[in-house]
This record gives sequence, structure tokens and C-alpha cells, in this order.
Amino acid sequence: MPYIDRQISDSILTAIKYYPAIIMTGPRQSGKTTLARHLFPDYTFVNIEDLSTRNRAIDDINGFLDSLGPRAIIDEIQNMPEMLSSIQARVDNDQSLRYILTGSNNFSLLHNSMQSLAGRAALFTVLPFSFKELSKSILDIPTSELMWRGFYPGTVSDLIPPDIFYRNYYGTYIERDIRALSQVQHLDKFQLFMRLCAARVGSEINLASLSVEAGVSAPTISAWISLLKASYIAYSLPPYFANISKRLTKTPKLYFYDSGLLCYLLGIEQPSQLDTHPLRGAVFENIAVTEMVKNRYNIAKEPNIYFYRENSGREVDIIEETPDGLNIYEVKAGATFQTDFTKNIKYLQKLLPNIRTAAVIYNGDTQGKNLLNLRDI
Repeated sequence: MPYIDRQISDSILTAIKYYPAIIMTGPRQSGKTTLARHLFPDYTFVNIEDLSTRNRAIDDINGFLDSLGPRAIIDEIQNMPEMLSSIQARVDNDQSLRYILTGSNNFSLLHNSMQSLAGRAALFTVLPFSFKELSKSILDIPTSELMWRGFYPGTVSDLIPPDIFYRNYYGTYIERDIRALSQVQHLDKFQLFMRLCAARVGSEINLASLSVEAGVSAPTISAWISLLKASYIAYSLPPYFANISKRLTKTPKLYFYDSGLLCYLLGIEQPSQLDTHPLRGAVFENIAVTEMVKNRYNIAKEPNIYFYRENSGREVDIIEETPDGLNIYEVKAGATFQTDFTKNIKYLQKLLPNIRTAAVIYNGDTQGKNLLNLRDI
């Protein structure tokens, strides 16, 4: 399949005019390397994950950087964060130098790079494909298959069967990233924890409950959730506060960056299982929320979305905060619009004065193929 243009490209090409370094973070295999090499084909490319390359750099960092020339892509630089201070010294001495740095986690990479390259680097998050980046032919498949297939380039561009792709992706993540990022002593319990998180997708994070079921302490669960976030497996959606009441919950919800990996963790082996799966609605909601997160990162902005929930249980799935007011959305996996979908939205319209747009995101009316249809209220 030909190269698929990434929405974030324009922002990166603009930033490189003003910053000597570009840092691309995001999950493994989300397309960072392909994007960097496509946008900067004349740059020297090296991958620090390659042991021989890394050893050459360790022996003589400055000599290694000299060999790359004035424009270079340095892939998986989190494997050698000490290189960042050398890059900083170089760009301070020569503003014409340009470096594209990629990394598959935001642990040491972000901490060190933001200290060493503060004011010298522009940071971008590259996630799996968004709907805006994919053609109608790719999207025009039954919703269950689309959710099961996911949006990683491996399943979209390379057409790797999802069961093969996600099994290997998960194995690589556990064996490589988790061992590298943290001293997880009980990998079997960590893997159980991941599956428990998948079963709670779109729900508020309950540390105590996860602690009991995974058989580890609540502080360990909190640390493991941080691991999922740092390696771009999952993220938390905060609740919205408008100072209107003390009834609002303070606990964030947990979502996954990709529905295909989520389905794998749920043990879903075929799209047909999703048709009647009890968590179909949660997987659909995960796609809707994540699509809005991707769209923000793809224009080089932080996510601006929240959820609303009262202790009574009344809830609206998405609140998007904009300079012009709030956009509120209810997400429903049904293929046929029903007036009952609007109940909580209408309640919130009366409660919040600055609502700009109110709509239901649902699965459409044509055999479940029109994913993420909007119906304004």
C-alpha cells in the first residue's frame, strides 16, 4: 500500500524552520520512523536500538554525531538519553544544525530532553492512524471489523492479520518495554492487570478494586497505570469541573490508544465476537474518545476533552473545551438513532450556560458502516 499522509506533517515541517530539534514520541510501530524518513529523506538515518550503532555512539558520542553530518534522524533515542546533552551543546553553537529524534516512550526521553533541549526542541506525539488520515475504502468496512483491526500501520498499511500483529506487539511490549522501563517483578500479574484494565475501558479507575483482583498493592497499581501511560498503551480522561456543584466525581476514566490492542486484551479473536460482546459499547466509546485525542495531537495541541459524571450516576461521555464554549457529546454504539440518547445531554444543556454544540455520536444507519455519525441536538 502507498504511503499514507499523516495529518501532523504540516506542524512538524513548520516547527523545523524555528527549532533545531524535533522530538517525536508515541507508541511503538505507530509510524514515527516512516514519517520522519518521509518528511526528511535527505537526513542521515541511524537507529540507536541497533546494538552496533549504540556501541559506536557510546565509545565516542561527539565523533558519532560528527559522522552524521548537519542533518540527522536519530531513531529510538531513549536508549541513549545522555546523547541529548551533546546535541544541546551542538545546536547552541550552530543554529543551522537539525536533528529529528524519535522515541517509543516518554519516561526518560521527555524528562531528559526537556531539560537538555528546553527551548531548542519542538515536541510531537505520533499515534496510530486517525479517521481523517484513512481513505473511505479502508473505513468502509463493518464497524466490528474496524474496531477489531485497529489503526496501527501494521494492520492498515502492511495488512498484517490483527491476531498475528497484536500478539507480537503485546509480546514485544511486555518483553522489551516493560522490562526496560520498570522493575516489574511479577510479569504474570502485570499481564493480568492489563487485561483487567481492558475489561474496565471507559470506566473510572478504581485502584482498590484492581489491587484486589491483580493481587498487588494499590501503589503498585498506580505505578503500573503510569507505565501504560508512559508507553502510550493507555491514557486517562479527566472529569470536567465547572464549579457548579460538589457532586462531581474526581476519578479519571481509562482508555486505550488503539481499539485493536484493546480487543486483543479482551480475548476477542474475530470481528463477529464484537457484534454481541458485552463490551461492544465500551470499545466503540473508546474509538470515539481516542479519535478526538488523536485529532488534537495531530494539530500539535494537547487534548482538551473531559467527561462529566455526578455521584448519582448521571453522565455525559465527552466535554470538549474550546475558546468559544463547550461541545458536549454522548456516545452510543447503536446503529439507529433513538431519542433516549439525548436525555443526559439535554440535562447538561440546562446546567451549563456556555454549551456551543451538543450532539450524539453513534454508529450510523447503514449496516453499522457509518462509524462515528453525528446527530446535533
